[in-house]
Formats: sequence, C-alpha cells, structure tokens
Amino acid sequence: MPFSSKSGNGGITMDTGVDSLSHDKRLDKLLKSVLSEVKDYAEAQIKHIKQGAQIGLALSCEKDINKLLEMIVLEARVMSNADAGTLYITDKENRHLNFKIMQNDTMNIRMGGTSGVEIDLPSVPLYRDGKPNHSNVSSHVAVSGEIVNITDVYEAEGFDFTGPKKYDATTGYRSKSMLVIPLRNHENDIIGVLQLLNAKNPETGEIIRFSNEYVDEIASLASQAAVALTNTQLIQDLKNLFYAFIKSIATAIDEKSPYTGGHINRVVDLSMLIAENINDTKSPPFKKITFSDYELEEIRIAAWMHDVGKITTPEYVIDKRTKLQTIYDRINLIETRFSLIAKTLETEYLAKKLDLINKGAEDEIIRHLGSELSEKLEELDRDLQIVKACNLPGEFLTDENVKRIKYIAARKYKMPDGEHPYLTEDERDNLLVRKGSLTDMERRIIENHAAITFKILTHLPFPRKLINVPEYASGHHEKLDGSGYPRALTAENMPLQSRIIAVADIFEALTARDRPYKKPMLLSQALEIMGKMKNDNHIDPDIYSLFIENRLYEKYFLKESESK
Repeated sequence: MPFSSKSGNGGITMDTGVDSLSHDKRLDKLLKSVLSEVKDYAEAQIKHIKQGAQIGLALSCEKDINKLLEMIVLEARVMSNADAGTLYITDKENRHLNFKIMQNDTMNIRMGGTSGVEIDLPSVPLYRDGKPNHSNVSSHVAVSGEIVNITDVYEAEGFDFTGPKKYDATTGYRSKSMLVIPLRNHENDIIGVLQLLNAKNPETGEIIRFSNEYVDEIASLASQAAVALTNTQLIQDLKNLFYAFIKSIATAIDEKSPYTGGHINRVVDLSMLIAENINDTKSPPFKKITFSDYELEEIRIAAWMHDVGKITTPEYVIDKRTKLQTIYDRINLIETRFSLIAKTLETEYLAKKLDLINKGAEDEIIRHLGSELSEKLEELDRDLQIVKACNLPGEFLTDENVKRIKYIAARKYKMPDGEHPYLTEDERDNLLVRKGSLTDMERRIIENHAAITFKILTHLPFPRKLINVPEYASGHHEKLDGSGYPRALTAENMPLQSRIIAVADIFEALTARDRPYKKPMLLSQALEIMGKMKNDNHIDPDIYSLFIENRLYEKYFLKESESK
C-alpha cells in the first residue's frame, strides 16, 4: 500500500515501497542471469551434439583411409582444444602399434596421411617377451582397453615417458597433459590408439588437464572413428580382393598365352594414359569432358577385363604361329607324308626298272625312266617348299600361290589301301588363308571372346558406380561404322570409354614384339595403319588425333621401358 498509519508518535507516515521494489529487481536480474546461463549451457550442448553428429557423418562418408585418419586426429584435437595428437593403428598380427598420423600445432608438424611426409619412428610393441607391454602408455591402452588421462607426463608414474622427454629436450617443446584413448570397433576389438597432448585453456592458452567432460566426448568420437575406420578398411580390403581377382584372371590368361597376359597389362596402361590426357585437355572436342575418379576406375577395370573371354578360347587359336598349327604344327606331318610319297615314287621306279631289265629294255629307256623320277622328286620338293612357305603367316598369299596350293592338294599318291591326296581338305583350307594364320572359323572363335567377355562380366555384381564395366570391356572390337563385333555397334551407340580401350588395344596389338604369328611392326607402320582405320571410320578420329598430337605413344613406350 502506498499509504499507511503508524502509531508511536501519533503522526501519519508515507511508505514508498522502495525496499520491496529493489528486492524484486534483484530477483528479476538473478532470474535472467540463471536463464542466460541455462540458455548458454543448452546452446553449448546443442552445439556439441550437432558437432558430434556432423563429425560422425563426416567420418562415415570419408572413404579415403589417409584422409579419415587425419580427420580423426584433427576433430579430436578441435573438440578438446589439444595442441598435438598422434594416431596409432594395430598391425594385422595385433603385435605392434604403427604410427599413422602425427600433428603438432606449436611445432608446425603434419606427418603421415595425405601430408606426404612419412613417419620414420619405430612401431610400439604390444608385447615384450610374450607379456603385455604396460611400460608404454599407448601399448598399455591398446592391451588393457583403459583410458589414461595424465595431468603432467613429467610427474606421472607407472609409464616410461623417455621418448616424449627426449623429444622435448631436442626440440624445446614441453609435453604436459596427455589423454590416451583406445579405438574400439563394432566387434569391440581395439584397432588403434588415439593420443592427445597438451589441452589448452581456450581463453588463456594455458596448458591444462583434459576435462572429464571432453574425455567422454572424445571416447565417443574414438568409438565412431573406429567403426568408420573398420568400414573403410573393409571397403578397401574388398576393393583389393576384387583387384586381386581381376589380376588373377589376367594371370590365368597369361598362363594360357604369355603374350596375351602382357597385352592386357599394356592395354591398361595405354587406356589410362589416353583417359587421363582427355581429362587434362583444355581444347575441343574434349574440353567439356572430365572423367570422375569412379569413371576412371571403370575404364581401368574394363581394360583389365577386356580379354577375359579368352579363357574359353583354345590355346592353339590364340597362339597360332603358323597356318597349319593346331595342338602342334602339322607341317611336320606333311613333311613326313611327302617323304613317304618320295619313297613311293622311288619304289615304283625300282619296280619299273627291274621289269624293264627283265624284259631286256635298252639303257636309254632305263635312263629316261630315271630322269622322270628325278623330275618327279624335284617337283615334289618344290611343292613341299611352297607348302612350307605358305604355312608362314607373314606374307600376303598371292594368287599364284593359291593356284599352286590347290594344284598340290588335288594330287594323289598310291598306298596299298588306295589313293590319298597330297594335302587333306583341312590342310588345304588352312594354307589358303590369305592373311594371317586363322581360318574363317578360327577367326569367329577368336572374335567370340568379346561376346564371352560380356557374358562373364554381366554375371558379376558390379557396384552401381562400376555398372558399365561389362559394356566398356566387351566393346573394344566395335567399329564406328558398325562393322565391328560382337554387337555391330555404330558411333551413336559406342561409348567413349569403349573407343578409348579400342584404340589402346589396336595400337598395342600392332606394336607388340611378343606375338608368335608376326614380326614386330615399326611405329611409323602402326600409325599409318591406324590413320587408315580413322579414315575408314573404324576408330574414333578425335582419340586418334589426341594420341598423335600429344605424342602419347612416346609416353607409353617410355613407361614400358622404365617398367622393364
């Protein structure tokens, strides 16, 4: 009440309520202060939760192990305001801790990971003389699973800190507070250790003990990091397994045909050389084309697998050195047959000569019979030499030799069981191959490897980002004009990736020095042939121009010579 009656002096006094109002203001101010603190605390907690969620998301998304390892150390340091951090990972045998990441802001150190600076410190043994190593704090944490929080390493007992002290003495650094946390994955296995050094007061910069509040948060981060790291390693292991499988297939082809295995490796190198140059090109027509890492991976795997269908191709067809070769070169059989024919002619001559002598024929008739034998034997030898020459696939078969082979094949020789041809029908057909060593049927068998490649690869469960590997791998014999195989694709339907592998495959085949059926070709000859293929709309003209203008063939040969 603003007015009140007071007894004592009989007078009337006025109560202004000043004390009550002041008290209310103090309460209001206090309440606002408390609410502000609560709000600040809540906002800080929300910030920590959001930060933790963002870190967890970032860890789960990162697939590069080196970047992931760096991220684990950096985020833990940011969270705890630590000056330095080290990450150890256990080896496969779980016997040692290997240094992976070292960071120190004061010393301006970044080692391991993507820094390009290797850590040359020896690994930390988890066991000594068969017993757990508890003398080193990192190995103790790894074998015990405990979290160790040290206020000052110079005053701590129970651990050997000779290493940090020696480092301090050498560099002038002062190691003080330390937090060491195990990295446990989803199977509760310890796969590494996170070691943080010198927590700082964010306001004063003073080195302080790692707060228990941060310990819990960093332990949670370490757990997330361990799971993310395990997942990333698993993905990498699966990727390594997949590549090992691919290379084992190439090795299997190599065992069937040594030159084909070398061919696969070289086509991979050439294909990647072309693809990477397309990425680097700043001028048309490839100015706006950039292959992503996954697209480059598709090209690489497709190049590795482009001849996988040759697993089903008979070896004698792949390695057919001569026209008459199957499991063996049948020219030896023909030589034996011609030797038998010669003996047959000689036997016939002797029988006729003996008959003439018995009949008292003149010497001139007998000499004439001998001359006929000599001519027949000489002709037989000439026929054999022609057969042997035509058996070699190096030269284009002339019309004259075609007629001669047909003539020889039509000739007969007599045996007790009847007449037989000088050459069998199959031998004749093989010898009549105009170019190379393969018959039409054998060429179809060879060409079928592209279709088999597609059939094999489509049964493999490629991930979504590598889903085009079967198409790219099986299309290396397609031609822009539609005359290729196995699907007779035209330019509109032939992917750029297949065109790249096609050019690489052709150039390698032309310049290879280990083909059993042809002599090595000069570079000028190979480029001339590819130029004609470009003009005939068989290969991509832009890729060919890039190959020539950037002299990629020189880079390819240089790399090949360095790898030997």
